[in-house]
Amino acid sequence: MTDQPPADDGIRIIYCRCAYAQVVPAVVKDAVLEGLAAAGRGFEMVPDLCEMAARRDPHLAELARGDRPLRIAACWPRAVQGLFTLADAPLPKQGVQILNMRTDTAETVLAGVLAAPTEGAAS
Repeated sequence: MTDQPPADDGIRIIYCRCAYAQVVPAVVKDAVLEGLAAAGRGFEMVPDLCEMAARRDPHLAELARGDRPLRIAACWPRAVQGLFTLADAPLPKQGVQILNMRTDTAETVLAGVLAAPTEGAAS
């Protein structure tokens, strides 16, 4: 068996662990994380977007720069957009898709995050 790098289709995937608020069902968070790991795609796990926004983590500005399409598995899309804005790193209007682990099933979130690239994806 050879080690192969994760497939890169140009989409940056961010997975929020929602470590502090405890508002996303653990079963969904765990299933999405397991599905991402099994998919062989590169992704970045952040501990908590809310906490990052509260301390205005400069990494949020890097993510929002929009050098490639961005898919975020977190919670309410409007809340996630607001967090980036609070951190002085507003998300671009095009090329961003936010999947809601708070209300959707793990299967729905994974299907959205792992879907083939589309033109003008918006949240």
